[in-house]
Amino acid sequence: MPRKVSLDELNRLSVDDYREAPKFPYCLILDDIRSLNNVGSVFRTADAFRAETLYLTGITGTPPHRDITKTALGATESVHWQYAPDATTLVRELKAQGWLIAAIEQAEGSVWLNEFQPIPNKKIAFVLGNEVTGVRESIVELADYVLEIPQFGTKHSLNVAVCAGILCWDYWTKLRNLTLQAV
Repeated sequence: MPRKVSLDELNRLSVDDYREAPKFPYCLILDDIRSLNNVGSVFRTADAFRAETLYLTGITGTPPHRDITKTALGATESVHWQYAPDATTLVRELKAQGWLIAAIEQAEGSVWLNEFQPIPNKKIAFVLGNEVTGVRESIVELADYVLEIPQFGTKHSLNVAVCAGILCWDYWTKLRNLTLQAV
């Protein structure tokens, strides 16, 4: 019969060990995220899936803040993060450094996330937009990909933190399968 494992049995990395551990070749960009609880939740997801960097842009809140800390549960200490005032400028800089850009948005010509395949050895920046207005048009226009998470209910969108969790899980799964195929 299954048994719940204790926290000690999980053998998680210490914060120092996490900082030194290799990261997966992607970053998350949060553009104008209003909810500090969403920001904290994305910190936890970035920690769980070892994002290279979490960029906080525009009006997105930054640590230290009690609402971020409450949901991040320490991930603000492990995840490498940076603040950038303007998401479009940041995206241009990342593109100039060779990063692929993927806007997560409902748009004409978008590709469903399940159909997207990462390119081996190519870094990708996933842009998640404002809870109401989504990813700004200037970033959608710069994006190499516009990815959409299929939805089949009555609502128009997913919570940004939920979206980040689905996105990171999907990316990690596909990256792992590419690695296994190369062996």
